[in-house]
Amino acid sequence: MSKLTADELIYGYINGIFPMADADNTLYWYAPDPRAIIPIDTYKPARSLRPVLNQNRFEIRLNTKFEQVMRYCSFPRSPDDSTWISDEIVQAYTDLHRMGLAHSVETYQNDELVGGLYGVSLGAAFFGESMFHRVSDASKVAFHYLIMTLRQQRFELLDTQFINDNVRRYGAIEIPKADYHKLLKAALRKKARFTEPIVEHLFRDRPTS
Repeated sequence: MSKLTADELIYGYINGIFPMADADNTLYWYAPDPRAIIPIDTYKPARSLRPVLNQNRFEIRLNTKFEQVMRYCSFPRSPDDSTWISDEIVQAYTDLHRMGLAHSVETYQNDELVGGLYGVSLGAAFFGESMFHRVSDASKVAFHYLIMTLRQQRFELLDTQFINDNVRRYGAIEIPKADYHKLLKAALRKKARFTEPIVEHLFRDRPTS
């Protein structure tokens, strides 16, 4: 069986499906119904996160250690946990990153990568894949800056695939698969760039509450 490619990932995302690896590294494609999304315009940082943002506890970087972010995301969360991010998936998404279509938001302390997330950007849609933290609040801050970037760049859809307690804290909701495909089709028709000089100030200025 041929290996997963960046082109296959693009085809999958524009058709509303995405891959995950099983425990034996076999790849399967998924299209949940209902689908989980996070409304970009209604997100608000948790009250407990605002002091962290205002104190600038983390340095934010984009796309500097994409593969490392994926590797950290692939680590099991507990001894009983398994991962869906196989080496094959890491390679395919890293290739997509080199094409400028997959991105990472990274948080640092003392020049050390301590948290972050990655996802895929097509049209005005961003498909969030996974996040990790090695320091408390590191992934929450990364997500906050993801939202700031998506708003600034006029993205319309933030797909988070499955609903769970982690994405609920960021305001995730479930919608019927048919409604998701309408939103996806509309977002793919529009142009948006994840990284541009217009957002550089977001990573220099002091965040506000």
